Amino acid sequence: MDIRTIILAIALVLIMFGMGLSLVKDDFVRLLQHPKAILVGLVNQIVLLPIIAYVLIVLFNVETDIAIGIMILAACPGGPASNLITHLAKGDAGLSISLTTVNSIITIFTIPFVVDFALSQFLDANETVQINKLKTVIQIFAIVIIPVSIGMAISRAKPGLAEKMNKPVKIASAAVLFLVIIGLVLNKKEDLIPYLQQAGLTTLALNISAILIGFITAKLAKLNTVQSLTISIESGIQNGTMAIAIASGILMNDNYAIAPAVYSLIMFFTGGAIIAFGIKTIQPKSQ
Repeated sequence: MDIRTIILAIALVLIMFGMGLSLVKDDFVRLLQHPKAILVGLVNQIVLLPIIAYVLIVLFNVETDIAIGIMILAACPGGPASNLITHLAKGDAGLSISLTTVNSIITIFTIPFVVDFALSQFLDANETVQINKLKTVIQIFAIVIIPVSIGMAISRAKPGLAEKMNKPVKIASAAVLFLVIIGLVLNKKEDLIPYLQQAGLTTLALNISAILIGFITAKLAKLNTVQSLTISIESGIQNGTMAIAIASGILMNDNYAIAPAVYSLIMFFTGGAIIAFGIKTIQPKSQ
Protein backbone atom coordinates (compact mmCIF):
# COMPACT_ATOMS: atom_id res chain seq x y z
CA MET A 1 0.00 0.00 0.00
CA ASP A 2 1.57 3.27 -1.15
CA ILE A 3 1.42 6.60 0.66
CA ARG A 4 -1.28 8.00 -1.64
CA THR A 5 -3.60 5.09 -0.88
CA ILE A 6 -3.06 5.63 2.85
CA ILE A 7 -3.81 9.35 2.53
CA LEU A 8 -6.97 8.55 0.55
CA ALA A 9 -8.13 6.17 3.25
CA ILE A 10 -7.44 8.79 5.92
CA ALA A 11 -9.40 11.41 3.96
CA LEU A 12 -12.40 9.12 3.60
CA VAL A 13 -12.27 8.03 7.25
CA LEU A 14 -12.15 11.69 8.33
CA ILE A 15 -15.14 12.55 6.13
CA MET A 16 -17.24 9.67 7.42
CA PHE A 17 -16.16 10.32 11.01
CA GLY A 18 -17.27 13.93 10.58
CA MET A 19 -20.62 12.75 9.28
CA GLY A 20 -21.01 10.52 12.33
CA LEU A 21 -20.33 13.48 14.63
CA SER A 22 -23.26 15.36 13.11
CA LEU A 23 -25.78 12.49 13.28
CA VAL A 24 -28.50 12.46 15.91
CA LYS A 25 -31.43 10.19 16.70
CA ASP A 26 -33.87 12.47 14.84
CA ASP A 27 -32.05 11.76 11.57
CA PHE A 28 -33.23 8.15 11.75
CA VAL A 29 -36.70 8.98 13.05
CA ARG A 30 -37.07 11.17 9.97
CA LEU A 31 -36.85 8.07 7.76
CA LEU A 32 -40.28 7.04 9.02
CA GLN A 33 -41.71 10.56 9.00
CA HIS A 34 -40.86 11.31 5.35
CA PRO A 35 -40.69 7.91 3.58
CA LYS A 36 -41.67 9.27 0.14
CA ALA A 37 -38.93 11.89 0.12
CA ILE A 38 -36.35 9.33 1.27
CA LEU A 39 -37.50 6.83 -1.38
CA VAL A 40 -37.36 9.39 -4.20
CA GLY A 41 -33.89 10.47 -3.11
CA LEU A 42 -32.57 6.92 -2.94
CA VAL A 43 -34.03 5.98 -6.34
CA ASN A 44 -32.30 9.00 -7.87
CA GLN A 45 -28.93 8.22 -6.32
CA ILE A 46 -28.81 4.43 -6.45
CA VAL A 47 -30.79 3.66 -9.62
CA LEU A 48 -31.04 6.70 -11.90
CA LEU A 49 -27.54 8.14 -11.45
CA PRO A 50 -25.67 5.04 -12.76
CA ILE A 51 -28.15 4.81 -15.66
CA ILE A 52 -27.64 8.48 -16.55
CA ALA A 53 -23.87 8.01 -16.30
CA TYR A 54 -23.95 5.03 -18.66
CA VAL A 55 -26.11 6.85 -21.21
CA LEU A 56 -23.77 9.88 -21.20
CA ILE A 57 -20.70 7.65 -21.56
CA VAL A 58 -22.24 6.08 -24.67
CA LEU A 59 -23.38 9.44 -26.08
CA PHE A 60 -19.99 11.11 -25.58
CA ASN A 61 -18.07 7.97 -26.54
CA VAL A 62 -15.46 8.61 -23.85
CA GLU A 63 -12.19 6.77 -23.39
CA THR A 64 -12.24 3.57 -21.31
CA ASP A 65 -10.50 4.87 -18.17
CA ILE A 66 -12.79 7.90 -18.02
CA ALA A 67 -15.88 5.75 -18.57
CA ILE A 68 -14.96 3.43 -15.71
CA GLY A 69 -14.14 6.37 -13.45
CA ILE A 70 -17.53 7.97 -14.16
CA MET A 71 -19.36 4.73 -13.36
CA ILE A 72 -17.42 4.38 -10.09
CA LEU A 73 -18.42 7.91 -9.17
CA ALA A 74 -22.08 7.29 -10.08
CA ALA A 75 -22.10 4.20 -7.85
CA CYS A 76 -20.93 6.16 -4.80
CA PRO A 77 -23.25 7.82 -2.28
CA GLY A 78 -23.84 11.53 -1.93
CA GLY A 79 -21.01 13.37 -0.24
CA PRO A 80 -21.22 15.10 3.15
CA ALA A 81 -20.61 18.37 1.27
CA SER A 82 -24.22 18.02 0.13
CA ASN A 83 -25.33 18.62 3.72
CA LEU A 84 -23.50 21.97 3.86
CA ILE A 85 -24.73 23.04 0.42
CA THR A 86 -28.30 22.09 1.38
CA HIS A 87 -28.06 24.17 4.54
CA LEU A 88 -26.70 27.20 2.68
CA ALA A 89 -29.33 26.81 -0.07
CA LYS A 90 -32.13 26.80 2.55
CA GLY A 91 -33.00 23.18 1.78
CA ASP A 92 -34.08 20.48 4.23
CA ALA A 93 -30.83 19.78 6.09
CA GLY A 94 -32.39 16.93 8.07
CA LEU A 95 -33.55 15.18 4.89
CA SER A 96 -30.11 15.71 3.36
CA ILE A 97 -28.30 14.13 6.31
CA SER A 98 -30.75 11.22 6.40
CA LEU A 99 -30.30 10.55 2.67
CA THR A 100 -26.51 10.76 2.88
CA THR A 101 -26.50 8.33 5.80
CA VAL A 102 -28.85 5.73 4.33
CA ASN A 103 -27.28 5.96 0.89
CA SER A 104 -23.79 5.49 2.37
CA ILE A 105 -24.96 2.27 4.01
CA ILE A 106 -26.82 0.86 0.99
CA THR A 107 -24.07 1.64 -1.54
CA ILE A 108 -21.58 -0.42 0.45
CA PHE A 109 -23.37 -3.39 -1.10
CA THR A 110 -24.26 -1.92 -4.52
CA ILE A 111 -20.90 -0.36 -5.43
CA PRO A 112 -19.12 -3.69 -6.15
CA PHE A 113 -21.82 -4.71 -8.64
CA VAL A 114 -21.82 -1.37 -10.50
CA VAL A 115 -18.01 -1.35 -10.61
CA ASP A 116 -17.94 -4.97 -11.82
CA PHE A 117 -20.46 -4.05 -14.55
CA ALA A 118 -18.32 -1.09 -15.63
CA LEU A 119 -15.15 -3.17 -15.81
CA SER A 120 -16.81 -5.92 -17.83
CA GLN A 121 -18.60 -3.44 -20.08
CA PHE A 122 -15.76 -1.10 -21.00
CA LEU A 123 -12.58 -3.18 -20.80
CA ASP A 124 -11.55 -5.43 -23.68
CA ALA A 125 -11.90 -9.17 -23.18
CA ASN A 126 -8.15 -9.57 -22.61
CA GLU A 127 -8.14 -6.72 -20.07
CA THR A 128 -11.16 -7.73 -18.00
CA VAL A 129 -10.62 -7.45 -14.25
CA GLN A 130 -12.78 -9.37 -11.81
CA ILE A 131 -13.18 -7.71 -8.44
CA ASN A 132 -13.68 -9.65 -5.25
CA LYS A 133 -17.13 -8.36 -4.26
CA LEU A 134 -17.02 -9.62 -0.68
CA LYS A 135 -13.56 -8.15 -0.11
CA THR A 136 -14.69 -4.84 -1.64
CA VAL A 137 -17.77 -4.72 0.60
CA ILE A 138 -15.58 -5.35 3.65
CA GLN A 139 -13.08 -2.66 2.63
CA ILE A 140 -15.79 -0.06 2.05
CA PHE A 141 -17.52 -1.09 5.28
CA ALA A 142 -14.29 -0.54 7.21
CA ILE A 143 -13.75 2.98 5.89
CA VAL A 144 -17.41 4.05 6.02
CA ILE A 145 -19.42 2.39 8.79
CA ILE A 146 -16.72 2.11 11.45
CA PRO A 147 -15.73 5.83 11.46
CA VAL A 148 -19.41 6.87 11.23
CA SER A 149 -20.20 4.64 14.22
CA ILE A 150 -17.31 6.08 16.24
CA GLY A 151 -18.44 9.61 15.38
CA MET A 152 -22.01 8.80 16.43
CA ALA A 153 -20.80 7.24 19.69
CA ILE A 154 -18.84 10.40 20.55
CA SER A 155 -21.81 12.57 19.57
CA ARG A 156 -24.11 10.63 21.88
CA ALA A 157 -21.72 10.35 24.82
CA LYS A 158 -20.07 13.78 24.55
CA PRO A 159 -22.26 16.11 22.45
CA GLY A 160 -20.23 19.17 23.47
CA LEU A 161 -16.98 17.53 22.35
CA ALA A 162 -18.60 16.37 19.10
CA GLU A 163 -19.71 19.91 18.34
CA LYS A 164 -16.20 21.25 18.96
CA MET A 165 -14.63 18.54 16.79
CA ASN A 166 -17.09 18.88 13.90
CA LYS A 167 -15.62 21.94 12.17
CA PRO A 168 -11.91 20.99 12.49
CA VAL A 169 -12.65 17.49 11.17
CA LYS A 170 -14.47 18.90 8.14
CA ILE A 171 -11.65 21.34 7.42
CA ALA A 172 -9.04 18.58 7.77
CA SER A 173 -10.93 16.21 5.47
CA ALA A 174 -11.36 18.93 2.82
CA ALA A 175 -7.65 19.77 3.04
CA VAL A 176 -6.63 16.14 2.64
CA LEU A 177 -8.97 15.72 -0.36
CA PHE A 178 -7.45 18.84 -1.96
CA LEU A 179 -3.93 17.42 -1.48
CA VAL A 180 -5.01 14.09 -2.96
CA ILE A 181 -6.43 15.78 -6.07
CA ILE A 182 -3.28 17.91 -6.48
CA GLY A 183 -1.13 14.79 -6.12
CA LEU A 184 -3.25 12.97 -8.68
CA VAL A 185 -2.96 15.87 -11.13
CA LEU A 186 0.82 16.06 -10.73
CA ASN A 187 1.14 12.29 -11.13
CA LYS A 188 -0.86 12.35 -14.37
CA LYS A 189 0.28 15.74 -15.69
CA GLU A 190 1.44 14.30 -19.04
CA ASP A 191 -2.02 12.87 -19.79
CA LEU A 192 -3.96 15.59 -18.01
CA ILE A 193 -5.12 17.73 -20.96
CA PRO A 194 -6.71 14.92 -23.05
CA TYR A 195 -8.25 13.41 -19.90
CA LEU A 196 -9.67 16.77 -18.85
CA GLN A 197 -11.12 17.35 -22.31
CA GLN A 198 -13.09 14.10 -22.09
CA ALA A 199 -13.79 13.96 -18.38
CA GLY A 200 -14.68 17.64 -18.06
CA LEU A 201 -17.58 17.70 -20.51
CA THR A 202 -19.02 14.33 -19.49
CA THR A 203 -18.80 14.92 -15.75
CA LEU A 204 -20.33 18.38 -16.13
CA ALA A 205 -23.20 16.85 -18.13
CA LEU A 206 -23.62 14.15 -15.48
CA ASN A 207 -23.62 16.66 -12.65
CA ILE A 208 -26.17 18.97 -14.25
CA SER A 209 -28.35 16.05 -15.40
CA ALA A 210 -28.38 14.52 -11.92
CA ILE A 211 -29.32 17.84 -10.31
CA LEU A 212 -32.13 18.55 -12.80
CA ILE A 213 -33.56 15.02 -12.81
CA GLY A 214 -33.42 14.93 -9.01
CA PHE A 215 -35.51 18.11 -8.86
CA ILE A 216 -37.95 17.01 -11.58
CA THR A 217 -38.59 13.54 -10.12
CA ALA A 218 -39.15 15.05 -6.67
CA LYS A 219 -41.68 17.50 -8.12
CA LEU A 220 -43.40 14.67 -10.01
CA ALA A 221 -43.69 12.86 -6.67
CA LYS A 222 -45.45 16.01 -5.38
CA LEU A 223 -42.75 16.90 -2.87
CA ASN A 224 -42.45 20.55 -1.88
CA THR A 225 -39.80 22.87 -3.28
CA VAL A 226 -37.54 22.60 -0.23
CA GLN A 227 -37.52 18.79 -0.40
CA SER A 228 -37.13 18.83 -4.19
CA LEU A 229 -34.13 21.16 -3.96
CA THR A 230 -32.59 18.91 -1.30
CA ILE A 231 -33.00 15.79 -3.43
CA SER A 232 -31.49 17.55 -6.43
CA ILE A 233 -28.44 18.48 -4.33
CA GLU A 234 -28.13 14.94 -2.95
CA SER A 235 -28.32 13.58 -6.50
CA GLY A 236 -25.61 15.86 -7.86
CA ILE A 237 -23.13 16.20 -4.99
CA GLN A 238 -21.28 12.89 -4.87
CA ASN A 239 -18.68 11.47 -2.50
CA GLY A 240 -15.74 12.06 -4.83
CA THR A 241 -13.26 11.01 -2.14
CA MET A 242 -14.82 7.56 -1.98
CA ALA A 243 -14.75 7.24 -5.77
CA ILE A 244 -11.07 8.22 -5.90
CA ALA A 245 -10.30 5.81 -3.03
CA ILE A 246 -12.00 2.94 -4.88
CA ALA A 247 -10.23 3.78 -8.15
CA SER A 248 -6.74 4.29 -6.74
CA GLY A 249 -6.88 2.23 -3.55
CA ILE A 250 -9.02 -0.80 -4.39
CA LEU A 251 -8.67 -1.06 -8.18
CA MET A 252 -5.12 0.37 -8.06
CA ASN A 253 -5.57 2.47 -11.19
CA ASP A 254 -5.06 6.24 -10.95
CA ASN A 255 -6.49 6.71 -14.45
CA TYR A 256 -9.92 5.72 -13.12
CA ALA A 257 -9.61 8.46 -10.49
CA ILE A 258 -9.35 11.34 -12.99
CA ALA A 259 -13.09 11.61 -13.68
CA PRO A 260 -14.08 11.59 -9.98
CA ALA A 261 -11.42 14.23 -9.28
CA VAL A 262 -12.73 16.47 -12.06
CA TYR A 263 -16.32 15.92 -10.89
CA SER A 264 -15.31 16.84 -7.33
CA LEU A 265 -14.12 20.22 -8.58
CA ILE A 266 -17.06 20.87 -10.91
CA MET A 267 -19.73 20.09 -8.30
CA PHE A 268 -18.61 22.93 -6.06
CA PHE A 269 -19.25 25.44 -8.86
CA THR A 270 -22.68 24.00 -9.60
CA GLY A 271 -23.24 23.79 -5.85
CA GLY A 272 -22.64 27.53 -5.64
CA ALA A 273 -25.27 28.09 -8.34
CA ILE A 274 -27.75 25.96 -6.39
CA ILE A 275 -27.06 27.95 -3.22
CA ALA A 276 -27.80 31.17 -5.10
CA PHE A 277 -30.99 29.65 -6.51
CA GLY A 278 -32.11 28.44 -3.08
CA ILE A 279 -31.44 31.77 -1.38
CA LYS A 280 -33.45 33.57 -4.06
CA THR A 281 -36.27 31.02 -4.31
CA ILE A 282 -36.85 29.48 -0.88
CA GLN A 283 -38.72 31.71 1.53
CA PRO A 284 -38.22 31.22 5.31
CA LYS A 285 -41.86 30.18 5.74
CA SER A 286 -41.28 27.30 3.27
CA GLN A 287 -39.13 25.58 5.89
